[in-house]
Amino acid sequence: MKRRKGYADGPFGQIHYQEAGSGAPLLLLHQSPSSSEMFEAAYQPLAERGIRAIGVDTPGFGQSHVPDEQPWIPDYANAIRNVIDHLGLERTAVLGHHTGASIAAELAVMEPERVTRVVLNGAPLLTREEQDKWKQATSNRVESGPKADGSHLMDMWNRRVHFTPGWTNLRAMHWGVVQMLIAGETARYGHAAAFAHDLSEPLRRMTQPTLVLTNTGDDIYEVCKRVPKLRPDFEYAELQGGTHDIVDEQPEEWTRIVADFVLKD
Repeated sequence: MKRRKGYADGPFGQIHYQEAGSGAPLLLLHQSPSSSEMFEAAYQPLAERGIRAIGVDTPGFGQSHVPDEQPWIPDYANAIRNVIDHLGLERTAVLGHHTGASIAAELAVMEPERVTRVVLNGAPLLTREEQDKWKQATSNRVESGPKADGSHLMDMWNRRVHFTPGWTNLRAMHWGVVQMLIAGETARYGHAAAFAHDLSEPLRRMTQPTLVLTNTGDDIYEVCKRVPKLRPDFEYAELQGGTHDIVDEQPEEWTRIVADFVLKD
């Protein structure tokens, strides 16, 4: 199944998206730093289950235009709203992974009538202390430019390996590094926005049926498990093992859980 691709105009320039299927619409919002390619293994299985799967490149990532300055989570959510307008979606479900989960929650509050269901996959419900810690780590990171011997490529590979303990999927690791390279010097925008965002605020205001989805090997597994404590009315599901590349690692089971929730009457 070949995916359809296109662009929507947004506040930071054009926003790239790709989609497969023709059923119930589901926006897919990626982690940082990545792109809609992180859902490559899920497009066809979702489409086969009756879902119109629409992956969106957050501004500054993938093939979307790069913002001139640091956006924040509400800015990203507003940009995704432009994609909804462009596609003429009267109602749609939304799934977000890590940074994408924060964006999805904000979008759900912005569009309570158009966003019908929400899947928070690895929601980063951080404490204030954790926000400060990770904001500091982000601001202290110095991105080295290209080096003649290509060692910057190995440095990037080793960095992603370090932050993906227990990884097993070579394709996911490779494409994760490729997306980091594409994002370039402004790759920090996504994490900076996520670490500055108080996810608890939109979580308290969301009115849509919501599924909290995580996996035991995710680096923020324990963080994500805080969400059902804040919102015990949300549904909860977890997969065993895996990493933040869970879509590549367990595509069939991940797709089944997501599709069953999105298509629920």
